Amino acid sequence: MAKAKKAETAYPGGKLVANALERLEAGKEGKPKAYSDAAQTGLQFVVRGLAARRSRTWVLRIEFRTEPTRLTLGHWPKMSLADARETAHRLREQARRGIDPRRARQGAGARRGPPPGPIAATSINAPHSVGHLADEFLTRYVQKNRKRPEDTEANLKRDILRVWRNRDARSITPREVVDFLDEIVDRGAPVVANRTANLLDQMFRFGIQRRIVESSPVMLLTPPGGKEKARKRTLDDDELKAFLADPRACTRQAKLEHIIMILLLTGARRGELAQARWDEIDWQAKTWTVPDENHKEDEGYICPLTPQAIAHFRALQVLGSKRKSPWICPAKGHPGRHANPRELSRRLARCRERFQKQGIEDFTLHDLRRTVRTGLARLGVLPHIAERILSHAQPGIVGVYDRYQYLEEKRAALKKWSAHVDGLRSEPTGNV
Repeated sequence: MAKAKKAETAYPGGKLVANALERLEAGKEGKPKAYSDAAQTGLQFVVRGLAARRSRTWVLRIEFRTEPTRLTLGHWPKMSLADARETAHRLREQARRGIDPRRARQGAGARRGPPPGPIAATSINAPHSVGHLADEFLTRYVQKNRKRPEDTEANLKRDILRVWRNRDARSITPREVVDFLDEIVDRGAPVVANRTANLLDQMFRFGIQRRIVESSPVMLLTPPGGKEKARKRTLDDDELKAFLADPRACTRQAKLEHIIMILLLTGARRGELAQARWDEIDWQAKTWTVPDENHKEDEGYICPLTPQAIAHFRALQVLGSKRKSPWICPAKGHPGRHANPRELSRRLARCRERFQKQGIEDFTLHDLRRTVRTGLARLGVLPHIAERILSHAQPGIVGVYDRYQYLEEKRAALKKWSAHVDGLRSEPTGNV
């Protein structure tokens, strides 16, 4: 009898044996039966069900701050005996350090889709949660130091908070960070993985400063998505000619046509146009003043406008006249707000196939700046003038002491570029 019982429990002295787990059976009528592992305090192997419907689950019984807790660690055989012991040991150690084991497991708090509402932790008893860390990071750092804090918040929600919102930040391991970033790369988003890695690194370093965590689990030697190659895409004259011949066939709607043309004729950034107000346009002086807060380097500038560029601004004004918005590119459905720069890019992306049918390969709005800069060089415009048209920061002592706007020089260069673009048209310039 003793021998039979030993075969049934298969853990002499209460210690579970890996190669005998499959023989452990449930209680009568398939009711759950727990087998405790003497090798790891609180670890149990729970068997329930009969025959093909039998399940085997690892459970940890633990006390945290005098409160008994029962945690499901995983299912056998996906989680081996060794893995279950290692997980149980890690959770007990974290509990000893004051980390709630319910918030210290991989995937704790995971949910599909971005979490609704505010980022703040869901419980005042979770001062070390990733949600709480993210909330302080946004409130005390991002909103004070980033031009578009809403972009950072969206990035946090998209992946980091979707998986780890309720997780205790102190319990996240370097290996989990690697696996998390690998999943982003594997879904075909290596650049997003790199941005997420940088965001995690900044957030955890902020957490160390705020004493929310003691160390950072972000320990990366190289970007998870690999080295990013600088884009070299420009639109050649044949592609520009194809677009100019029938802009509406490419863009579906007039607004995008005029947005593309303004960026092509001025070399401005998409964000500068997306955040531009009508009162920044001086119709008399034929200029567009980009304020410091809309510029990448906090260095506002004046962009001279050619007659062709003014015609496209006027066209946008007519198209938006019913909405009476102060913004040149108001947000869809919200004329009191400007459009998100990314929305302008999404509009272009939705027309990819239309452009391809006209013989124009995939490009981004930023590629238009590169097209302008390349075109100016080809037309013989001096480099320091071309660089100022693109409002690039000037290097060294020139950037510090030369505060001249070069407005007339830029105007002459843009007139030359606009004339070149006009020469590619198959229809008169007045048709905008």
